[in-house]
Amino acid sequence: MLLVLGRRVSLSFVKRVIPQDPVLLSNPILQDFRTIKFRVIHSSTVFASATRQNTDTMPERRPFVRLPTDVYPVNYGLCLKPDLIDFTFEGKLEAIVKVNLATNQIVMNCADIDIITASFVPEGGEGEEINATGFNYQNEDEKVTLSFPSALQKGSGTLKIDFVGELNDKMKGFYRSKYATPAGEIRYAAVTQFEATDARRAFPCWDEPAIKATFDISLIVPKDRVALSNMNVIDRKPHPEDDSLLEVKFATTPIMSTYLVAFVIGEYDFVEGQSSDGVTVRVYTPTGKAEQGKFALEVAVKTLPFYNDYFNVPYPLPKIDLIAIADFAAGAMENWGLVTYRETALLIDPKNSCSSSRQWVALVVGHELAHQWFGNLVTMEWWTHLWLNEGFASWIEYLCVDHCFPDYDIWTQFVSADYTRALDLDALDNSHPIEVNVGHPSEVDEIFDAISYSKGASVIRMLHNYIGDKDFRKGMHSYLLKFQHRNAATEDLWDCLEQASGKPIALVMSSWTKQMGFPIIVVDQEQQGDDRILKISQKKFCASGPHNGEDCPNWMVPISICTGEDPGCTKLKVLLDSPETTITINNISPDQWVKINPGTVGFYRIQYSSAMLEGLLPGIRDLTLLPVDRLGLQNDLFSLSRAGMISTVEVLKLMEAFVNEPNYTVWSDLSCNLGVLSSLLSHTDFHEEIQEFIRDLFTPIGLKLGWECKQGEGEPPGAGGHLDALLRGLVLGKLGKAGHKPTLEEARRRFKDHVEGKQILSADLRSPVYLTVLKHGDSATLDTMLKLHKQADMQEEKNRIERVLGAISAPDLIQKVLTFALSEDVRPQDTVSVIGGVAGSSKHGRKAAWKFVKDNWEELHNRYQGGFLISRLIKLSVDGFAIDKMAAEVKSFFESHQAPAAERTVQQCCENILLNAAWLKRDADDIHQYLLKRKAPPV
Repeated sequence: MLLVLGRRVSLSFVKRVIPQDPVLLSNPILQDFRTIKFRVIHSSTVFASATRQNTDTMPERRPFVRLPTDVYPVNYGLCLKPDLIDFTFEGKLEAIVKVNLATNQIVMNCADIDIITASFVPEGGEGEEINATGFNYQNEDEKVTLSFPSALQKGSGTLKIDFVGELNDKMKGFYRSKYATPAGEIRYAAVTQFEATDARRAFPCWDEPAIKATFDISLIVPKDRVALSNMNVIDRKPHPEDDSLLEVKFATTPIMSTYLVAFVIGEYDFVEGQSSDGVTVRVYTPTGKAEQGKFALEVAVKTLPFYNDYFNVPYPLPKIDLIAIADFAAGAMENWGLVTYRETALLIDPKNSCSSSRQWVALVVGHELAHQWFGNLVTMEWWTHLWLNEGFASWIEYLCVDHCFPDYDIWTQFVSADYTRALDLDALDNSHPIEVNVGHPSEVDEIFDAISYSKGASVIRMLHNYIGDKDFRKGMHSYLLKFQHRNAATEDLWDCLEQASGKPIALVMSSWTKQMGFPIIVVDQEQQGDDRILKISQKKFCASGPHNGEDCPNWMVPISICTGEDPGCTKLKVLLDSPETTITINNISPDQWVKINPGTVGFYRIQYSSAMLEGLLPGIRDLTLLPVDRLGLQNDLFSLSRAGMISTVEVLKLMEAFVNEPNYTVWSDLSCNLGVLSSLLSHTDFHEEIQEFIRDLFTPIGLKLGWECKQGEGEPPGAGGHLDALLRGLVLGKLGKAGHKPTLEEARRRFKDHVEGKQILSADLRSPVYLTVLKHGDSATLDTMLKLHKQADMQEEKNRIERVLGAISAPDLIQKVLTFALSEDVRPQDTVSVIGGVAGSSKHGRKAAWKFVKDNWEELHNRYQGGFLISRLIKLSVDGFAIDKMAAEVKSFFESHQAPAAERTVQQCCENILLNAAWLKRDADDIHQYLLKRKAPPV
């Protein structure tokens, strides 16, 4: 599943809420969104200061027991008949089951379903049908116990259940999704989202990933609707009782987990292609928009053979469908053979989609198709190992996009979008290890977060680099062959990779997956003749400063080293398995710099001695350091300043060295960090001075890029064009938001022409122009923008507008935007980004958004209950505060307004607020003095 977390390309000009983060939000490029549990300690001291608490545990554990194994399913025969008018459905289940142990009851998962009748028929007709005499629902545990008058004997039999349920509006289970026909009529589709634990809302089942079975699915649907499921259709016939209905029967699935089952009933067009290995690929779009499925089709058709070749295991189904769903909480979901997506994660309009959207679609398609092998063919044994599914897919999606679109420089973007985001979250005391023991369903949603996805992807990238591609692929192949159609745990993958590489994989990796956090590598050097002696040590890095306790954890750290002689080539590799070590580099002249972690692959921060850092700075100015290393150096220093280990003024001085920087991703990361700083300094009376700093830093690159895209930009293959288009949008948005006069005037002129239809804005310029005119706009600007929103036919354009509405400054207009967020005009999954946009735009916006969330908590919680969107909403609303008492207020609010799926998020937010407050107290005066002194622009 792809969350729309704060993942992905930091959007350019939307500022990252300090500091950023399941498969949840939407367009990468927009600020931190991709992509989701801790004990609440009731004590007044927990958040009094950012002191360290040991929180490797989950929140208050609810008692939880997995399903008994005395009866388990072999095949589900399932027939469902949804009513698209009354929003209910009828179901018939005939499951072939195996009774391992004689018993007079069967325990299954079941939620929001009413069972009408249930019976058991022993195989071979040796006994007669035994009717169940009672259904005991354990609602809290989402289970039902079927009681039988006599024991079901060991052997096989058929369990028959008739049941009814509701097509809910909660975007989970079997739910209804609202759409408008081309003529404007409002209708509903019936769609599914089962991961993690919601198949039980569609039919009674053994809803655990390790209880695999085959499925024979039939759907009874209106004959003018499209009906899809995991497999191909094998029969279509009129319903005997009603000739307006069709009964559609699908082929038997391979053995699979319940969370990967899917069905969709609605109105769709499609485009079709075939991969070079003979798999039929279809992309289903809203009616009349088939054209918008072509880009995703092209990506999917290239991607399937790429994975087929990479894993050396063929895709096991005859077809794969990718479908855009109107109301969808996650970014996408990898149901086997029927992958569901948000519209913005699948549809590309050749004229009206921006470069960042194309890239986002390519990544999401790559992510979900990787799961067809890694997750679907081999499935995690339990949710503790979810990270393996998601971390792996979040890594390999980049490998796949790099294969399909080499000009995207996507691995540099990985560092900004995933790697640094994971480091930010994992430095908190309220982080959690990659592997977390989860039990109760309410605990599962909380691990769909940046640790499972982004840290998971980052440590797999580090592992791939440590092993080498050849042995990594060999190990992956043997893992998939050995466990296909079965379940596996993290250790099983380590075993296969260890056998393939001969390296101590389990030993190295357990230090990264079983303990939370990561090290800071402290480096100093001494020249002895022609040799350079490096002293290297590790300690745990914490957002509040280095860990100085007795019980400091250690990691097995793969360390690479390069020198100024050849920055792109690793000179030395060592495995640091102790707190400190000394390394000698031979034949290196005193004037050569030495860099640790070339490629920014190792998951750690680095603190160089001042002399070593001094030596590296020219490599930023003259660009001899690789882009990814320029980015990593700046990001490390920014993080050290937030932790109080160096002064923020040092980072501002470093940022001025980036004045010649050409690389989009480096600017994107700088932009994010300046956004964090700008947000922090909005609590002071010198906010305007940091805006001036931003204008000075971004003006030269803005002038160089200009407003007009060059030939070939934004269209494949135009080498560099894609990245130039992203960079232009980022820079103009940043300048416009910071009040750069020429940018503001030009944005207003272009906006007027766009609205009047004289000259339509190119898709890549819309976000920066909308943001700029709103930031410095009035009620007429907002009304115009809301009108554009209403007229937009494409969800991407609606989202683009929704995400920047919060930039408006006047308090009454901010209120209007917040009210709009909960209106019928905004899809339920997008309300969160409207509120988040308000909270991230200004000091007043932050206060207004938090008040709005508190005032409307009941409606918001009811809308997103138990899902990862509630965590995202909380994070976006409160993470930017920087006053100690706000941490206490947030904590106290959530003590009286429980949000079990977001307990850990609340703790992380409170910790972030305290860290911000401490940072402000520590550095505000020095920053102010520095900004006053540097009135002359940098040379």
